[in-house]
Order: sequence, then structure tokens, then C-alpha cells
Amino acid sequence: MKEAKALAFVNAYGILGTLENLCDLDSEAQAICKGLKDPVSLCFDVKNGPCITLNFSDKGCKLTEGDKGCTCKMIFSSPEKFNDLIDNAKPGIPVKGVAQVLKFLLGPFTKLTDILTKYLMPKEEDLKNREFFEKSTILTLYTIAGAICALGNNDSISKLSASYICDGDISMGITDVVYVTVSARNHYLTLKKEKAANPRAIMEFKTIDLANGLFNGTASTMAELCAGNIYMSGMCNMIDNVNRILDRVAVYLG
Repeated sequence: MKEAKALAFVNAYGILGTLENLCDLDSEAQAICKGLKDPVSLCFDVKNGPCITLNFSDKGCKLTEGDKGCTCKMIFSSPEKFNDLIDNAKPGIPVKGVAQVLKFLLGPFTKLTDILTKYLMPKEEDLKNREFFEKSTILTLYTIAGAICALGNNDSISKLSASYICDGDISMGITDVVYVTVSARNHYLTLKKEKAANPRAIMEFKTIDLANGLFNGTASTMAELCAGNIYMSGMCNMIDNVNRILDRVAVYLG
């Protein structure tokens, strides 16, 4: 069962957080950002939930915590209301830069989230295009990594797994393609979208095709481990507990 508050954090840091990477990888998303007349910093402030600001400019998108520096702001009275924005495109209440927030939300923001949805919920015919396939897999990894941290800090079941993760960095990625770092400090998880310098644990997938198969459930983790296509090293208990959180990620993103 999904918990509304935990889902709100997954939507904020997993789904919307991947807009950063979309604007780096996709030419159409880049064109939308370059077409902005002025930078826009859109804050989503959720009561009893996340508060994030998405900073858009001609250089792309950057997520920051809190509302500092936001040019426009939308509040939500509950995590459920915020989840409705993601699931049903129901906006919250604009409280700052009202004209700007509505214009941006209904224009560039919707276009960007539509592109992201295309990658995260791909159609079979789109996946036949190799470039699309690779970008879809990379963006899915970023979303999963964001969701791991969101759930480890907010989902009651995942928090139990996080409580067994010792301090240190866990490197996750696809060999020679993309890497992320899940950092644990006092059982609180944060995400860095870069390769760990000194990881205590490593979980790495040999190819993009393998990663895609694992993400969509068509590949067997155990079989690929035995075949040597998934590389794991370091503190195995850290990886074990991250994998338990991954089981919850499948529930929330499935």
C-alpha cells in the first residue's frame, strides 16, 4: 500500500527531480528552456510534505529544497492534493507570482512533464528507437534513485530498511554510462547525481539493455548476478537494504 506523504516525496524528488536530467538529455526540452524570456523559479509547497523549487532558465532546470529565491509559488493543503497535480494535473493554490505560475504551469511546465512522461512510461514503438531507448533507461535510473531516497526517509516500511544502512556512500549506475550516489548519514538518505568518489558499496549494471530489463521486470536479478552482469562490492548489507527499498519503489512507481 502507498502512503500519501511518501508518494508526495517520490513525486517531488523522483518524478519532478528528473526534469533536471531531462533538460540535459532531450533536445526538445532544451529548446523549451531556451525559449523562456526570463528565468522561472517555481516552488511547490506541500503541507506536511515536501517543499521544493524548480529553477528553470535557458541553461535548463535545477531542483533546490525550500522556497528561497522562488519567483512564483503554489501551495497544497495536503500530500494528497499535491499527488493530484502529478496524477490528474490538478493545480494547487498560487500564492506568489500568480499570473506567472499559471502561465508557466499551463505552458512550458506541462510540455516538459509531457516529454518526461513519454520517457518514463514509454510506448513499445518508441523503444525501438535506440537513442530514445537509452535516454528512457537513463532517466528511469534517475527517477528510481530519487524515489529510493524519498521512500527511505518517508515510507514507514522503507524507513525500517534505511535504519539498517550505515553511514557512507552507495554508488549505483550503468557501466560507463551514468552513475548516481545514495548517501546515508544517520539513516537519512540523500541523492547526488554523480559517481561516488569513495563508495562503501557499489551496485553497477553492465549494460543499458540489462538495466532496462531489470527496471521493467523482463530480466532476472539473480540470473544476471550469477552471470556476472551485475557488479556488487563493499558493504553488502547496505546494498541488501537498498534493494529492499527498491521493492517499495516498484510499488510506488508501478
